[in-house]
Amino acid sequence: MAAQRSSSAWPLAAACACLMVYASLHPFTGWEWPTATDIRWWLLPVPKPRGVGQFDLVSNLLAYVPLGALVAGGLLRGGARAWLAFAVAVGVSSGLSYVLETLQHLLPRRVPSIIDWSLNTAGAAVGSVLMLVLHALGLLGHWQRWRERWLLRDRGVGLTLLLLWPFGLLFPPPLPFGLGHVLDRARDLLAEGLEDTAWDGWLGATTTVSEPLAPGLELLGVAAGLLAPCLLAYALTRPGPRRLLLPVGALLLGIAATTLSTALNFGPEHALTWWTPPVLPAIGVVAVVAVGLTWLPARASAAVALLVISFGVALVNMAPGDAYYAASLQSWEQGRFIRFHGLSQWIGWLWPWATLAYLLGRVAARGE
Repeated sequence: MAAQRSSSAWPLAAACACLMVYASLHPFTGWEWPTATDIRWWLLPVPKPRGVGQFDLVSNLLAYVPLGALVAGGLLRGGARAWLAFAVAVGVSSGLSYVLETLQHLLPRRVPSIIDWSLNTAGAAVGSVLMLVLHALGLLGHWQRWRERWLLRDRGVGLTLLLLWPFGLLFPPPLPFGLGHVLDRARDLLAEGLEDTAWDGWLGATTTVSEPLAPGLELLGVAAGLLAPCLLAYALTRPGPRRLLLPVGALLLGIAATTLSTALNFGPEHALTWWTPPVLPAIGVVAVVAVGLTWLPARASAAVALLVISFGVALVNMAPGDAYYAASLQSWEQGRFIRFHGLSQWIGWLWPWATLAYLLGRVAARGE
């Protein structure tokens, strides 16, 4: 049971399920309950073949592969038999898909389909089989031994946050590597909620940041954004020189994700426009700090990470939005990637706040 509780497969599966809910029920508006005559609304229709594109078929098949693999992997890590892991993984994934497809009856902008549900179930089965093959080859055992060498116990949630970090960068941030630009959005939502109440107008007019940050503050913001995943990784690992590989990995992932994001949003010819003058000095600052903190205990690393992430979020929310993003948003909204775009946006918004909550728990935990 201990292995099952500490497995990173479960928080990753939970995150994957949340992403499926978002992708299936987006935009979460225009709900219409079925009428009394819709007694068979829970049945999934079969759309006309011409209404199903190749992209939809492939995406529905691949979407549930990770969920099936993660659920099966978590069960296998917990000691479950192969047939049981397969059955539960496919059953849970298929059940989630059926519920979400059924709920699409209530959203006029979404079209439920038994084909989508069948492809989701098939994708979960493929993922489960892949995990069973990895287990039969002994690769799950190698992964467990690698985790024991590198990671401290019960760090599954932290590892999940670490793996989600590059996905948050796929939504254009105000600063390179800077996540958590959500305060303006939260303020707008609160203002909308206070409309026609005694507190209407209490927040005053919305102010949009237009002045860029001073070069020194921009440098510190970029450095804080890149240092955040490094310190989170330090909070998951034992002190030692092997930690030096972690900042290198974070840098490579960050550069790759940010370059991909810029290319997708603004075109391949602008893929490196995010590389502003403060980026290189910020990387140098992160390198110096990362080397200096190599021997810092995990709990102390979590405490330092709390300060760095809080400072970085403050600077990100002081920075103006990306000037090119508004021009590119229309093509996203009219394209088939809008739900993926929304997922990366939410991850980018919430990642620092979820990481702060996790690190507070690690700092407050006893016996570390």
